[in-house]
Amino acid sequence: MPHLHAAPDAADDPTLILLTVEEAARRLRVGRTTCFTLIRTGALESLTIGTLRRVPADAPAAYLARRRAEQRAA
Repeated sequence: MPHLHAAPDAADDPTLILLTVEEAARRLRVGRTTCFTLIRTGALESLTIGTLRRVPADAPAAYLARRRAEQRAA
């Protein structure tokens, strides 16, 4: 019988240290355009490698932690 389980999604791979913008957007449960807006405004850390835009794997969690702290302070 064939194996019915799908391969793990790259966005959920804990061994990755850099994510694509699409993978970061999936972790944040936002769209690609929103993720690029967060990057452009500096709210979400990213870096360029050659012509590629990458997001450190810990950046989505750091963004969420800052947002939660801001909302608690408000």
